[in-house]
Amino acid sequence: MRMNLLAAVAAAAALPVAANASSHMDAPLITFDDAANTTDVYAFLSEDAKGQLYLTTALSVFPFEEPGIGPNTYRFDDRVRYAIHVSLGDNVAKGRADLSYEFDFSTVYANQNTILQAFTGIVSPNGDNQNLRQSYRVTRIDRRESERNDDDHRGGKRRGYKHRGSYGKRYKHRSRRGRMVLGRGVADGLIVPPNNQGLLTPFYNEDNNGDNRARQGVSKTSDLDAYTKAGVVDLKGGYQVFAGQRDDGFYADIQSIFDLDLSFGAATGTDTKPFDSQGGFNLHTIVLNIPIEELNGAQLAGVYATTSRRREDHDDKPSSYERFGNARGDYRQVGRQGNPLFVEALLPIGEKDAYNQRKPKTDFALRQFAQTPELSGFGPGPLLPGLLESIYIPDLIKVDLTTGPSRLAGEAEFDRLGVFGGDILQSQFQDPFGNGGFIPGGWPNGRRFGDDVVDIAVIALGLAGRPGPDDAITEFFADVNIDGIDENDITFNQVFPYAATPLNGRNHGHHDESTTLDN
Repeated sequence: MRMNLLAAVAAAAALPVAANASSHMDAPLITFDDAANTTDVYAFLSEDAKGQLYLTTALSVFPFEEPGIGPNTYRFDDRVRYAIHVSLGDNVAKGRADLSYEFDFSTVYANQNTILQAFTGIVSPNGDNQNLRQSYRVTRIDRRESERNDDDHRGGKRRGYKHRGSYGKRYKHRSRRGRMVLGRGVADGLIVPPNNQGLLTPFYNEDNNGDNRARQGVSKTSDLDAYTKAGVVDLKGGYQVFAGQRDDGFYADIQSIFDLDLSFGAATGTDTKPFDSQGGFNLHTIVLNIPIEELNGAQLAGVYATTSRRREDHDDKPSSYERFGNARGDYRQVGRQGNPLFVEALLPIGEKDAYNQRKPKTDFALRQFAQTPELSGFGPGPLLPGLLESIYIPDLIKVDLTTGPSRLAGEAEFDRLGVFGGDILQSQFQDPFGNGGFIPGGWPNGRRFGDDVVDIAVIALGLAGRPGPDDAITEFFADVNIDGIDENDITFNQVFPYAATPLNGRNHGHHDESTTLDN
């Protein structure tokens, strides 16, 4: 399809200056808290083999996990509440969440009288012989229902209720319906699979051999490795969830960006380029499939994620690691992320930590930093006025819910450049460019595993050249690869949980750019 350049850039709706990337070191304070440090958020429409549509959401934390580390292993923190938030319809523009999904983890050791902290031998496919065992709870908070109950409560007061009485009891019961536990712990199979150590976790790896590299992505659920397959759990209400170690799926030469080398080595002739800054590292990822029916016919969704750390108790009692969430204390938000780069590249130092502690509804006070970003001096700036503001204010990943499912990395029509590579979807409720409702098939209409957000940003900002108004953008930009990195170090799955297999501690191409996906 031929699209006019202006429409295509507008469709890309506000891409970051310099490059849209996630260095995973967004703000000063959160760099001291790896387990709560959000790295990337994903959101896109997906469809399973049975034709069920989902809003797939994902949150990754704990940047730069060196594969095979020991004797302790990277893991989710019992003292951190991880949450994915979804805004619907008009609330997307307001930055108000309608649905939130909280993930609380619990860690136990099967045997504390051993130095073998994580693994006591080869881990079985269901992971039940790990020494360190993590399970978790998933809770849905439906603020739509809570608000309805609040309205009923206020109405009851207006009708003359002066004390709690029977109405108060009914209200208390009904207000709890805003919270629903979708699944809890070992009883519901919510167990975190082991990290990919190597010989002790052979089923992650090619030919089930711990000396081999991690398995490449697959197109059928039956072909998933045994650990990942065991980690996929069906919850109440048709939800699906996975939580565990994954490969870091963000691929880009971030080192050059923060070295202020926007030629990515071309200007200096640096012989170590290209360089995938996240290549060879793992992280921890939560992936949640939300049935489309749960969104009540909304045409637009906005997704962001937060991490909140439990306030320390002041009674000198030890914290409990044996139960979920430790109900003795509430939580304080310490991390937040929607689209990449907003905090690290657009917000000044004095605003970064505050952003992480606030909700998107407060982002309107940050409008000036999206309108006139400091980094715009490194390039020509947005091609259209208001591009950055339209995506970052408020900072949620916007997803059109009326299209068909997004194309996935590895599928024939997927293109890492999204709209600039001809990867588009057709909306049933908007036609912003007068082209029949065609909008981007990937970021910034959602964000998929495999979207090359660096190159999408560079193209939108005019750094890859400017075709004429009648040129076919898919032809003009077909070969754009500004940072020299055009693929992840391991391929993604085309089935839930989509994120790639965690890299093997014994065998991975850590920053070895001579290694290809064929290894």
